[in-house]
Amino acid sequence: MQKLDSDEQEGKYGEPSKFDPSFKGPIQNRGCTDIICCIIFILAIIGYFAVGLVAWSHGDPRKVIYPTNSEGKFCGQVGTPLEKMPFLFYFNIMKCASPLVLLEFQCPTPQICVESCPDRFLTLVKAFSNPKDFLYYKQFCKPFSFTQPNIPQLLKDRVCPAMITPSRPFSQRCFPALNITKGTVVVGSNTTFDDGLGKTRNVTDLLEGAKKANIVQDARQVAMKIFQDYTKSWYWILLALLIAMITSLLFIVLMRFLAGIMVGIMIILVIAVVGYAIFHCYMEYAALKGTPGADVSIKDLGLQTDFAVYLQLRQTWLAFLIILCIVEVVIILLLIFLRKRICIAIALIKEASRAIGHIMSSLFYPLLTFALLSLVVTYWAITAVFLSTSNEAVYKVFDNETLCNYTRTTCNPETFNTSDISKQCPLAQCLFAFYGGETPYHRFLIFFQFYNVFMFFWCCNFVIALGQVTLAGAFASYYWAFKKPDDIPSTPVFSSMGRALRYHTGSLAFGSLILAIVQTIRVLLEYLDHKLQGTQNKFTKFLMACLKCCFWCLEKFIKFLNRNAYIMIAIYGKNFCTAAKDAFFLLMRNIIRVVVLDKVTDFLFFLGKLLIVGSVGVLSFFFFSGRISLVKDTAPQLNYYWVPILTVIVASYFIAHGFFSVYGMCIDTLFLCFCEDLERNDGSPERPYYITPELRAILLKNPSEEPEEKNEQIQE
Repeated sequence: MQKLDSDEQEGKYGEPSKFDPSFKGPIQNRGCTDIICCIIFILAIIGYFAVGLVAWSHGDPRKVIYPTNSEGKFCGQVGTPLEKMPFLFYFNIMKCASPLVLLEFQCPTPQICVESCPDRFLTLVKAFSNPKDFLYYKQFCKPFSFTQPNIPQLLKDRVCPAMITPSRPFSQRCFPALNITKGTVVVGSNTTFDDGLGKTRNVTDLLEGAKKANIVQDARQVAMKIFQDYTKSWYWILLALLIAMITSLLFIVLMRFLAGIMVGIMIILVIAVVGYAIFHCYMEYAALKGTPGADVSIKDLGLQTDFAVYLQLRQTWLAFLIILCIVEVVIILLLIFLRKRICIAIALIKEASRAIGHIMSSLFYPLLTFALLSLVVTYWAITAVFLSTSNEAVYKVFDNETLCNYTRTTCNPETFNTSDISKQCPLAQCLFAFYGGETPYHRFLIFFQFYNVFMFFWCCNFVIALGQVTLAGAFASYYWAFKKPDDIPSTPVFSSMGRALRYHTGSLAFGSLILAIVQTIRVLLEYLDHKLQGTQNKFTKFLMACLKCCFWCLEKFIKFLNRNAYIMIAIYGKNFCTAAKDAFFLLMRNIIRVVVLDKVTDFLFFLGKLLIVGSVGVLSFFFFSGRISLVKDTAPQLNYYWVPILTVIVASYFIAHGFFSVYGMCIDTLFLCFCEDLERNDGSPERPYYITPELRAILLKNPSEEPEEKNEQIQE
């Protein structure tokens, strides 16, 4: 009956591999695979460079750095006449309270670049009567050539503002210096002011205008503070990442000699680190009891630009406490239920450690992958910035005083004063509105952005695929070496990478293309969900959530299939589709071992990453938050101390993942080779197994094969 089931499985999932006395590991004589996809990939990269060149010729990153005046010129840009005028001044900031700000993200009032913000109350009428005051006032006017200027002319032509108020720079813009004195909003020491047009206005009018003018500056403020934190702490971040790299390397080296002990220590330390985090959260939660304002909910507090405010709430620490408790319980339960399988996984890790010990260069290959990925990410980021800033300055008609039929229509500032619009709407102004364009390039700009994202995914997946094939070929050379280490090639990593680039660039591009398409669709779904937010009913929201979930699952499955297909490509040199089919059928013929070993080793490696990330993260937390008294004065003073901490945690995870990925690829390759070994050989002197006897004894211990082993022993 068991034999019949085995035959049915073999027929359903393909024929097992046959014994081949000439097979000694990765095939050397092989041909190029998936040539068409290789050509498409090369053409796509050429197109990617073309998009980058076009973006660089049209883009201008200064648009995201410097504020822009009404003529579309940058304030404070080095090498321009406005170099010494870094601040943007609004003629009448109260106009920024207009609803047009929400439509155009531009205040309907002239804006000029100034050397410094005004520091006093002054109207044009008052300044005009005093030469000394008018000399000061002129720096807040546009350049004019009137020999004998008069007030009506200066106001009519929008050359000078009607009044100026004490202001302070914020995000390179001049905003009224508003203060609150005894619950009353004041500017300077006044609650009212003369608007220069014969009216007395309340300071709250300035407040409304300042709020609307600042509507797009909150994010910029946070970004600038984060940038400042990086400039103050970048060298400490690099030091922390160096510690993470050394810790990861030391951990891997120790795994080579003390795999079982290291796994035990790793499990204990992970539980201890998470336990300490739970204790710390509880102490913070208890310490805030009775503190005024600590019982405010996160929902009532709303979104705050200063994220340190959330750490003053009991609800924040309670949420952290609950999440960490759940993580701790899940880890402990998994360790209890998987304790027997963990022993098998440790044996496989020991064998992987021996393989890595004979191929030590494999430990440093992730550095090459990291360098190539950094190159791809840098090119993508630069191209994205240039694409997003490759629009042209667009000017529109603004008239906030009268009903003008031409309001918000496009205009030319150079000819506006002599145009019919100026005659029909004498109070209208032609002001810089935003960056856009109506050329074919600007119309297809969104497609260039998506092409940039698509090529980013494709190139990143190709680099990762190259690393997987390279490592798989090197570790397969170890497995199929009958006499280890004598039969292992002298440069297995270099030889494997050479074969991959020479023969299988097309196959790697094919597998990467499939994954990139799915990832791009996921980005497109997120983009559509964001654009349609607020216009969706419950059914469309449910449908969108289902699509996101399905494509997420599809991406995970394709990554798993690609990884095993690359192993088969590295060994046999087949094309992508054939290799994927063979790998899938081989895994399905050994599905019990896949479930037992693959996910358990992944879980152990995840604990290792968690340990390294947690240790470095806790150390960074104590340092950057100033809680280590010995180095308290050394730690930089930051706006948000969580910025370097999160950076260190995320980067440490990728560093640890890079080193552990070598182990993961080694185990996956050895496992697939082991499954092939069982099908090709029977352990007899004519057809000996290539796997070590110790590992074979452990891996064959599963219910489906124990009867066969016992029968063989009885027959002997």
